[in-house]
Amino acid sequence: MIHCVRSALLALLFVTLLQSVCSDFQTLAHLRAKASDKTQSRAVVDLLRRLLGNRSRDFIVSVNRTLSNDTLDVCELRSAKNNKILAVGSTGVAVATGIYNYLKYFCNCHVSWSGDQLNIPRPLPPLTGVLRINTPHRFRYYQNVCTQSYSSVWWDWPRWQREIDWMALNGINLPLAFTGQEVLWQEVYLSLGLNQTELDHFFTGPAFLAWNRMGNLFQWGGPLPLSWHVKQLYLQFKILDRMRSFGMIPVLPAFSGIVPEGITRLFPQANVTKLNPWSHFNCTYSCAYVLDPRDPLFQRIGALFLTRVIEEFGTDHIYNTDTFNEMAPASSDPAYLASISRAVFNSMTSVDPQAIWLMQGWLFISDPSFWKPDQVKALLHGVPLGRMIVLDLFAESMPVYSSTHSFYGQPFIWCMLHNFGGNSGLFGTVESINSGPFDAIRFLNSTLVGLGLTPEGIEQNPVIYELMSELAWRKEPVNLSKWVSLYALRRYGSMDENLTAAWQLLFHSVYNCTLPQYKNHNRSPLVHRPSLHMQTDIWYEPADFYKAWKLLFEATPGLATLETFRYDLVDVTRQALQLLTTEFYKEIRNAFQAQKLPDLLTAGGVLLYDLLPELDQLLSSNEHFLLGVWLEQAQSQGVVEHEAQLYDINARNQITLWGPDGEILDYASKEWGGLVEDYYLQRWGLFVNTLVECLERGRPFKQDVFNQAVFQVEKGFVYNQRKYPSKPLGDTYEIARRIFLKYYPYALKRLK
Repeated sequence: MIHCVRSALLALLFVTLLQSVCSDFQTLAHLRAKASDKTQSRAVVDLLRRLLGNRSRDFIVSVNRTLSNDTLDVCELRSAKNNKILAVGSTGVAVATGIYNYLKYFCNCHVSWSGDQLNIPRPLPPLTGVLRINTPHRFRYYQNVCTQSYSSVWWDWPRWQREIDWMALNGINLPLAFTGQEVLWQEVYLSLGLNQTELDHFFTGPAFLAWNRMGNLFQWGGPLPLSWHVKQLYLQFKILDRMRSFGMIPVLPAFSGIVPEGITRLFPQANVTKLNPWSHFNCTYSCAYVLDPRDPLFQRIGALFLTRVIEEFGTDHIYNTDTFNEMAPASSDPAYLASISRAVFNSMTSVDPQAIWLMQGWLFISDPSFWKPDQVKALLHGVPLGRMIVLDLFAESMPVYSSTHSFYGQPFIWCMLHNFGGNSGLFGTVESINSGPFDAIRFLNSTLVGLGLTPEGIEQNPVIYELMSELAWRKEPVNLSKWVSLYALRRYGSMDENLTAAWQLLFHSVYNCTLPQYKNHNRSPLVHRPSLHMQTDIWYEPADFYKAWKLLFEATPGLATLETFRYDLVDVTRQALQLLTTEFYKEIRNAFQAQKLPDLLTAGGVLLYDLLPELDQLLSSNEHFLLGVWLEQAQSQGVVEHEAQLYDINARNQITLWGPDGEILDYASKEWGGLVEDYYLQRWGLFVNTLVECLERGRPFKQDVFNQAVFQVEKGFVYNQRKYPSKPLGDTYEIARRIFLKYYPYALKRLK
């Protein structure tokens, strides 16, 4: 009886606590747009001019923050004189989102990473009454800490400007802003007495800074040149200024406790722990030195850094740091974990009393054996309720809020992770993302404060990101069949029924993965080191996908000049050849195991001498699928030749070996023109030739021996310094037509 009463009292206490924090979310009310209404209005006007040219004059823009009385963004649009549209919103982001909604659903227009379709009717379609676009979500978050390395590492200002425009159009108001922080870290550590050599052994090269910031990796790909620091610092100034001009709230970095080894030389009494290696690295490039947050030196370093951050970048009072990313804490004692998070938070509030800690919730997913309920609650409750926001980072597949009583009272953002490593490959979980956010809203005592996009890499599968962004402004799930039909209409500006049917099939197949807890690493044999034991399973019905391919191809002749269509034709054809590569791999494997040399030679010959070369030609015909673009962007960051060479190696290594010896091999794989021919094709050629030689000589295939040989091929690509085209070559339609006529019949045959 006493136990029951105690349980009831505890339950009542917890509910009261949750109700208290729900009513106390005004602690986040200071996270708001800082720019004046006039500045935000001007930012939207400039965006429209960049996007629409002279047609931007057809829109009258006004930001009026009093339009919203509850911190939730809203935009109202109505027809005005001279066939113009008047858009009034609570922030610049709200106005941009409202106008994009009008462009999508009244003008059948489209903006994406892979091209725009902006054939705007003249005059603009009129509105009857007021079109009100509003969101139930206080925050719309964007970016994963890894996105900074997998996608935006080599961006210049024009590319960043385009991305921030995309953010505004899609309603993002809480973006991560991590660029340029290394120069501030360098200043702090030099001021403490570290020398440049110690810092050169601490920072990684640019392509790996995301994992340096999280304490996973050091030195690999470095050292960072001084010119890198200077260029990134000035880039960050522009990024922050533009984000804030739209009314966005940039998330800045804070101190997590990861320190250079040199700290142990300067402060031998400091409580520093050397962690175990991360992933498959050894301590040459891993084994972080972690300063105990309870040590006074932690507060000193944290305060020094955050002070410099605010001095240089200003502040919007929200900071991200992740203390245990894929690394186990020193103790599982709840008291210890609570003291850690308390100390980290105190290092923020000692500089900014209004600080809010934004934390990625990935640690709870990556190591569930450690993060049991008591440990999760302790870490979260080390910070006052309402002063931390947790990103439920992979909520579309592995939500954490539902097993932690809504993060035990801390506010959280429901996030779609979707992509790992910036991999190529069509993928989506449309049913999950269409229902998941609304389930989170309805969850008992939900502390949901927003939705987020947290892909490791972007510039892929634009349809998924448009859907997810739009759901943040919806009050209920969409009709997916209707939604994707309208998507096809505005993406191409065409009423062709083949396009609508193709996209409906794609949404029912490759874009609707329903396997529990499925992680979207591109598992195709095409982009992995060959072996006799490769994964060949897929989550969708190939017949539906091939039918969509056929419908898309049949719509091609009239749309071949449209950038969005050419991109999709390449992407869907690429996916078809990826599927067929798996089929040829199975034929190769089966022929070898059955010791049928003629069959092995036939399947291997088609793969090596036709399919993969055709794929490379297809990819090389489109500007969005070029290895040369990635490498040219990297090299352009170098001020002198040796810097350009360093960045070239960084760029090549990340998408292939991911480490000196293939520690995270093929994690960030890409299907790009140039990469298929000079990397994947070479590996497959060695594999097939080795199998042929084994059959001819009556020897078994030895994977370890092959791995040693193929590593030389992989390493050779990283260091070959070959130049690759950064402009497309060939006629996309003609190449895609040749591939379709050749391989579609084979695809149908494989279905029987």
